[in-house]
Amino acid sequence: MFGISWAELFVIILVAVLVIPSRMWPDVARFLAKVVKAIRSIVWKITDASENIKQQIDLEKPIDDLIKTTTDDVLDEFSTVLKKPQKKTMKAKKKRTVK
Repeated sequence: MFGISWAELFVIILVAVLVIPSRMWPDVARFLAKVVKAIRSIVWKITDASENIKQQIDLEKPIDDLIKTTTDDVLDEFSTVLKKPQKKTMKAKKKRTVK
């Protein structure tokens, strides 16, 4: 628990009992309750944000895949179009030199 062993926690509580007067314990308890509530609220917000980010990433994956496949298809189509005329021109040049 936060890098504190049970023995260390017990010593901290013992010192707190000895140092803090008994009339202030209700105030200390209220303060600790507020701190715990604030920490829980922060943890919940972080958890919600991380879940929203995860959902957004999951929604974007299919779009990324679609973009990648479309881009790959278009690039493949361009490469085949660009390769075909080069082969024809090479054959045409060979025919011209042979004749």
